Amino acid sequence: MRKIKILWADDEIDLLKIQILFLEQRGYEVVTSNNGYDAVDLVSEQNFDIIFLDENMPGISGLETLTKIKALNSAIPVVMITKSEAEDIMDEAIGSQIADYLIKPVNPHQILLSIKKNVDTQRLITETTTTKYQQEFSKLSMDINYANSFEEWIDIYKRLVHWELKLNRSSDNAMDEVLLMQKSDANTAFGKFIKSNYISWFNGNSNQRPPMPHDVLKEKVFPLIEKGEQVFFIVIDNLRFDQWKILQPSICEHFQLDKEEIYCSILPTATQYARNALFAGMMPLEIEKHYPEYWLNDEDEGGKNLHEEDLLKAHLKREYLDIKSHYEKILHLRDGRNLVENLSDMLHNQLVVIVYNFIDTLSHSRTEMEMIKELASDESAYRSLTHSWFEHSPLFDLLKDLAQRKIKVVITTDHGTIRVNNPIKVIGDRKTTTNLRYKHGRNLSYRTKDVFEIKKPKQAQLPAPHFTSSYIFAYSDSFFAYPNNYNYYVNYYRDTFQHGGVSLEEMLIPVLTLSSKK
Repeated sequence: MRKIKILWADDEIDLLKIQILFLEQRGYEVVTSNNGYDAVDLVSEQNFDIIFLDENMPGISGLETLTKIKALNSAIPVVMITKSEAEDIMDEAIGSQIADYLIKPVNPHQILLSIKKNVDTQRLITETTTTKYQQEFSKLSMDINYANSFEEWIDIYKRLVHWELKLNRSSDNAMDEVLLMQKSDANTAFGKFIKSNYISWFNGNSNQRPPMPHDVLKEKVFPLIEKGEQVFFIVIDNLRFDQWKILQPSICEHFQLDKEEIYCSILPTATQYARNALFAGMMPLEIEKHYPEYWLNDEDEGGKNLHEEDLLKAHLKREYLDIKSHYEKILHLRDGRNLVENLSDMLHNQLVVIVYNFIDTLSHSRTEMEMIKELASDESAYRSLTHSWFEHSPLFDLLKDLAQRKIKVVITTDHGTIRVNNPIKVIGDRKTTTNLRYKHGRNLSYRTKDVFEIKKPKQAQLPAPHFTSSYIFAYSDSFFAYPNNYNYYVNYYRDTFQHGGVSLEEMLIPVLTLSSKK
């Protein structure tokens, strides 16, 4: 392993022999200088991993030396060492982007700790993360095998996401494949759990049913309104729990996180079903029954989510909430900018509902555009692209503005999405739905063990366009492909993000309640 190379600049460098010897005995290479000019010259000639810089040196001061070093190499960590505790010196040093600040006299262990914090951190994090995940692996595997309730699956999924994000931040990829295998095992077991329980949640075992989209407004938003709160309800299409965890630090700079909860999307985990259920407060079968003018089946012509505002107003009316409300759907960047510019016009409403479609658009663009596919080549890159979009989006501008006001913000989604890799052959007639993760129709042919089938849709609160209609759903990372032109179809859709089926990523989705820190 390459030695870590240190530059130490101090006009009393001869008095620091004990500290330097201490570092050299631990394998560090130390180059010394007794003035700022020489230190700058050394930085221009050699590569250093970290610099210790005395603040008070003859010739040019430590702060002047720091400025010149940063001009040569802004990335190198510089630790300022000074006898003075004056606040203005600390402020100027910190403003000049120092990595650490030590007050003389410094002992060898302080120096060692500073090196580990600023140079060895990545290695230490990687080693610790890998070791801890290895220790957790067996317990997670056991919990996956024996999970028998929705609450247990929430715990498992949160832990898998936790380790996925931590391992992504480490520099060692040795555990990546192990984690992917464990996630696959978890999705296989979760599929069996859904197969065993989903129908019963709507037929005689409702006390075991987890919260679902049609519960969210009634349980998470309306109680806030009844308390007199002004609420912005923001639905970010396709927002997975792991994506929320990536966005959380940015959002929580401005908001206090009152609640972080996970609910269960319905099947199909598709916008037409899950989001209509979210706004209507009803399952799809009930929507079709009570509001047939607002419901279209998959095979019907026309947009399937054109009446979300109508369903929301009907929901408010059923709950006797006589309030002013506003609904907005953001499909393009200009819509988002207009929303921020016109925020003041919406503030006289007690409930403002905003649907943001960017992440859904991103997942579809990744399928259709090679450039986006390269930018979001895997789960980590997909999260990173989501974070980059959010940081520069009108949505973040809107949230920062809302954080200055006494407003509750509830953020959620209607379903998640999963990267698919495993094709499954399905044969259907010309009216069979085209979705890759679910299909329904009258004459479906498939291997029963490959799918979760619902032969009586009404048992799952789903409409049945025909008397003999049935639904099938793909498990884990599978997707449906027709035998015709099979190879082209598989190559085009393999490794794309899809939704509609049964997986942790699609079904276990976040609902977050936020309030301003002010």
